[in-house]
Amino acid sequence: MVENRPWLTVASHAVLIVGVVVIILPLYVAFIGATQTQDAMLHVPIPLTPGNQLWVNLRTLLFTGAGGGADAPPVWLMLFNSLVMALGIALGKIAISIIAAYAVVYFSFPFRMTCFWAIFVTLMLPVEVRILPTYKVVADLGLLNSYGGLILPLIASATATFLFRQFFLTVPDELTEAARIDGAGPVRFFLHILLPLSRTPIAALLVIQFIYGWNQYLWPLIITTKQNYYTVVMAVSRIAVVGDSIAQWNLVMALALLATVPPVLVVVFLQRQFVKGLVETEK
Repeated sequence: MVENRPWLTVASHAVLIVGVVVIILPLYVAFIGATQTQDAMLHVPIPLTPGNQLWVNLRTLLFTGAGGGADAPPVWLMLFNSLVMALGIALGKIAISIIAAYAVVYFSFPFRMTCFWAIFVTLMLPVEVRILPTYKVVADLGLLNSYGGLILPLIASATATFLFRQFFLTVPDELTEAARIDGAGPVRFFLHILLPLSRTPIAALLVIQFIYGWNQYLWPLIITTKQNYYTVVMAVSRIAVVGDSIAQWNLVMALALLATVPPVLVVVFLQRQFVKGLVETEK
């Protein structure tokens, strides 16, 4: 029986309200800035009510360029690059991890668990730690300034492999035996039984890995020297840091808003599968 404690209800709601305010306030400031002119953003204090320049700023970013200059690539191209990179990383991580977990769980071969723990240990080696050798390999393969160079070094995931392994361990052995009796080989068992059962963890990992790929900054910054391969996260930094000139903060805020739209849409449309994939225990 849950005790009725009004003070506890008030306290928990207060914590939730504070959390919402902390999260929403930066987004509100970005929205306000995106609706203002450059002159309005230079006044102190900045306006706290929306202006009428939102569509003008968005049109400038999408079709003229992130810096408003003739040499700046349009933001729609950077959004496309970020989308390709995020989807490539997410789908690549899921594909490689689910196959690796399938091999570890359902096949018996020498040093099977040694291979699994070797994969798991790579959690301690993020891309920032191995960035120099990774860059050398990508450069030797001629993948600089390419989508392959943006995606391939980041598609291995020990976390996803571990999660898929734990999920496969919960699949009843009777299901495996039934599939074997019906004549299903390893490939058919994987494609027709395990993959349909893995929809919820796949959806959960797709959300996590898409946001991971979308938010990448250091790796694209290092391997891209051509503006045609810039990502939108790089664009936010580049137009905010302009040296001796004054940053166009209205465009910076509008670009920050644009950069948040795809991850938010992915979370909104996959939130039910995301939560279900993380908390579901009955398979």
